[in-house]
Amino acid sequence: MQEKRAERRFAPTVGRIPVVDVRPRVDGGLRPARAVPGEVFEVSATVFREGHDAVAANVVLTAPDGSAGEWTPMRLLAPGTDRYAASVCADREGDWTFRVEAWSDPVATWRHAAEIKIPAGIDTELVLQEGALLLERAADAFTPRESAPLVMAARHLGDTRLTPEERLAAAGDPVVLALLNARPLRELVTRSAELPLRVDRERALYGAWYEFFPRSEGAVVPTGPNADGVLEPPRSGTLRTAAKRLEAIADMGFDVVYVPPVHPIGVTHRKGAGNSLVAGPYDPGCPWAIGSADGGHDAIHPDLGTLDDFDHFVARAGELGMEIALDFALQCSPDHPWVREHPEWFRHRPDGSIAYAENPPKKYQDIYPVDFDTDPDGLHEECLRVLRHWMAHGVRIFRVDNPHTKPVGFWERLIDAVHESDPDVLFLAEAFTRPAMLHALARIGFHQSYTYFTWRSSKEEVESYLSELAGLNGEESAAYLRPNLFVNTPDILHAYLQYGGRPAFAVRAVLAAMAGPTWGMYSGFELYENVPAGPGSEEYLDSEKYQYRPRDWEGRQAAGDSLVPLIRTLNELRRAHPALHQLRTLRFHRTDNDAVLCFSKRDDTDWVLVVLNLDPHGAREATVSLDLPALGLDRSDAFQVYDELSGETYHWGRDNYVRLDPRQQVAHIFTDGNPHS
Repeated sequence: MQEKRAERRFAPTVGRIPVVDVRPRVDGGLRPARAVPGEVFEVSATVFREGHDAVAANVVLTAPDGSAGEWTPMRLLAPGTDRYAASVCADREGDWTFRVEAWSDPVATWRHAAEIKIPAGIDTELVLQEGALLLERAADAFTPRESAPLVMAARHLGDTRLTPEERLAAAGDPVVLALLNARPLRELVTRSAELPLRVDRERALYGAWYEFFPRSEGAVVPTGPNADGVLEPPRSGTLRTAAKRLEAIADMGFDVVYVPPVHPIGVTHRKGAGNSLVAGPYDPGCPWAIGSADGGHDAIHPDLGTLDDFDHFVARAGELGMEIALDFALQCSPDHPWVREHPEWFRHRPDGSIAYAENPPKKYQDIYPVDFDTDPDGLHEECLRVLRHWMAHGVRIFRVDNPHTKPVGFWERLIDAVHESDPDVLFLAEAFTRPAMLHALARIGFHQSYTYFTWRSSKEEVESYLSELAGLNGEESAAYLRPNLFVNTPDILHAYLQYGGRPAFAVRAVLAAMAGPTWGMYSGFELYENVPAGPGSEEYLDSEKYQYRPRDWEGRQAAGDSLVPLIRTLNELRRAHPALHQLRTLRFHRTDNDAVLCFSKRDDTDWVLVVLNLDPHGAREATVSLDLPALGLDRSDAFQVYDELSGETYHWGRDNYVRLDPRQQVAHIFTDGNPHS
């Protein structure tokens, strides 16, 4: 037994200087933290050692090509915590790594001892000699020209003609300290494990999304008989007519156009207007009931046109500076080719029938859910083929419908496969689900996520939830979950919009566009559409999911009856101000009114300050108390602010009075005093 014990080799679990709890660490380091080029994020770790010698730490980023950048020194967050942090950023896309290095700092240890011993006359000469030797060692890291101040300081430390205090002061010369900070003398360097960092293209973090149904653009829905007394059937809009709408969307400043499924729609159990169980002869059906005799997920609905028409639609969006996001909905109508060709991909009941989708009490008789456990390899290959089919036709963003109803591992495998060959392709998770699932989908690879923002309307709700998303209270989600703040969707017409009148639409647009680096809206929002299907419902009356809904865009806008001017201004501000491209720099400022919200965003050269009245029904007054350092200003500063919405200039300080009447202006959007152009 003793011999066996002697043979055992000790394997330490910590380094010479412990470096523990390095963050961000996603799934224990198995999945990458996320960033985009130029996005600043914080790396932190707990670093300590035995005894009283000084320790220090730094962060090293390693680029996709294996080259290590300059290391960034970490700061102690608070005395006695042993918690160090540094803000870093990567300058290009790709799969990076980062690590924390901890080390013994002999110069800091010596300086601390010297500042105590020399005034007390303890070991004076020995202490000064130790300092001189340390500075000579530190000088070796520099060229002879660069090291001259260190060499001179070492000589002064050894110069007995000077007083001990004069000799010690030489080591505190600002030039000497700057050199030691740039290239410190490091001993017992201990490195943490390399942790992964995936740097995606900027659109993964920042952008403005607009959702619309191509079939409604250019659709003809007769309201009565024609000149011959005949009631003609409704006619669908096409991808060609929808392409004409793209110019107006681009004019509002949107970056991404999201379209629901454009595939053939099933006939069996097709839903009628208002989600009725019986469809009329000309009801177009729900686009999410995918598949018919005309094809499945890789086909275009014949009413919309052809693949050539789709290519034209994508190309036109590109000409206008926008991208197309296509819905990827893994479900089938009973008429989908998969049902016939791959019956094993669906769950069968004891009577042999295929189970349709349900979310009791809701039933979706026109949709069959896919069973992901019977042939996972086959489904993976087919879904990968479908995605690559649309990628070949110019789609580089997919909005994934209900990903939380499919296995997380399925998405991880699929997204990783796409990333390996096409790292610029992005996936948005429509994950209106429980927090654990929402976060899991983000951790395994989804680039963006729908969130609970749509249901957060009070000041307390907004501050708490956006603080969580931005990681302001130590939450780790900002390292992997990028929120897309949609103000409405075809499924969600929140009560705030139903009963808040037109100011409510302006409030939500300002909040989403200014607080979130990515925000989105479903068409009709700019026309103040707010009528629900019934009391207590979040569904729209005459939902576009089941029928054509052409709108009089030009007429309403010409009459001044639209939110388009505000939306255009918000998106112009987003493009003009780099601070609005960020998530983690969001900061809230105190107000003494529960209906008045104040927040800011900042980067190295830019800041934006928003004061917003959340009450759409009446004027509110408040004193806004600013955290001036959060804006990069001194606590005593008085400064000039320019309101981008009203064109007014104000002189502000730490405490400021505001009054906002939603009938006139729901918010101030302040910049640094230079009018936006």
